[in-house]
Amino acid sequence: MTTAAQIPDILSPEFAADPYPAYRLMRESAPLIWHEATQSYIISRYEDVERVFKDKDGEFTTDNYDWQIEPVHGKTILQLSGREHAVRRALVAPAFRGRDLQEKFLPVIERNSRELVDAFRQSGSADLVADYATRFPVNVIADMLGLDKADHARFHRWYTTVIAFLGNLSGDQEVAAAGERTRVEFAEYMLPIIRERRENLGDDLLSVLCAAEVDGVRMSDEDIKAFCSLLLAAGGETTDKAIASIFANLLSHPDQLAAVRADHSLIPRAFAETLRFTPPVHMIMRQSATEVKLSGGTIPAGVTVTCLIGSANRDENRYREPDRFDIFREDLTATNAFSAAADHLAFALGRHFCVGALLAKAEVEIGVAQLLDAMPDLRFADGFDPVEQGVFTRGPQALPVRFTPATA
Repeated sequence: MTTAAQIPDILSPEFAADPYPAYRLMRESAPLIWHEATQSYIISRYEDVERVFKDKDGEFTTDNYDWQIEPVHGKTILQLSGREHAVRRALVAPAFRGRDLQEKFLPVIERNSRELVDAFRQSGSADLVADYATRFPVNVIADMLGLDKADHARFHRWYTTVIAFLGNLSGDQEVAAAGERTRVEFAEYMLPIIRERRENLGDDLLSVLCAAEVDGVRMSDEDIKAFCSLLLAAGGETTDKAIASIFANLLSHPDQLAAVRADHSLIPRAFAETLRFTPPVHMIMRQSATEVKLSGGTIPAGVTVTCLIGSANRDENRYREPDRFDIFREDLTATNAFSAAADHLAFALGRHFCVGALLAKAEVEIGVAQLLDAMPDLRFADGFDPVEQGVFTRGPQALPVRFTPATA
């Protein structure tokens, strides 16, 4: 098996600056790499990552989450399997699809987006990351759960600390300690709220979780706390980076920006292509349950497998001209891009497909439409060139724009 010493290491500054050339080299010459620093096997081809995520034969587990995410979230639905996973997913999933999403939470999404846009729509300038993207999904989740949005700064600090912990591939002890402190702080904040909400159920998502029952099973206070922690981190960081990346991609392709501005029904296409082209999450880990043969060699049982979503989504054997952003591409289906039958891998696949995919789609459709309507003649600030940052999660850290203030 090739160790691919000539390929930039995933922990190197060169890789962090631009991982896409390294991804291409991996797919071409080293589709399976043993990475000593993270003690994991790295896979980069679409067919291999898809196989791990779909896991039709029980070859892969989420047992790695015991050490990867439990220290910051507590035990979550992501770590469960079989009937236990199915029941827990049945408890939480209804809130993120169908009638609940349409009737309860679309107005919440619309209101939170409008409040943020109204703060800068008359100014003619904004940073779409600081002024909107980092605030919008966290505000929506806090509102959905019936939490106090005045605690936004605390929520944002918690989820950025959690994401730093999850992406701590180099094993920085300070990052690890901060993540574990966040688990304690979040529990101290949430558990009294959960106990109070059980006594006074309302119409919010937290009340729904407190009251939900499937096959005689209800969620414990700890279950609910862990799910809320996961929701804030996963729903905050990913939607934040997705919205920023959509605008970075569209502003870099003015013809496609014009098409989306003229026809808002193209927003799901722009979102789907952004998830493929510049996914918010670039890698997800799994653990092998058995010995498995993949491209480039064999993975032994019981090891960590790092699945490079950012590479798989640029695989030339799956997509035509994969390094080109094209919302009209014919090899990516927008209609199923937010379901477990998605063509891209940004939400994973199979039984652990992202439960919040439709919530993210609703947030993006509403948010992007409101932003476009509020910002005619949208363009980058003079001299600005968008730069992605991050390795585990990745996106623009700033997106200063100029526009002609809307009159309405």
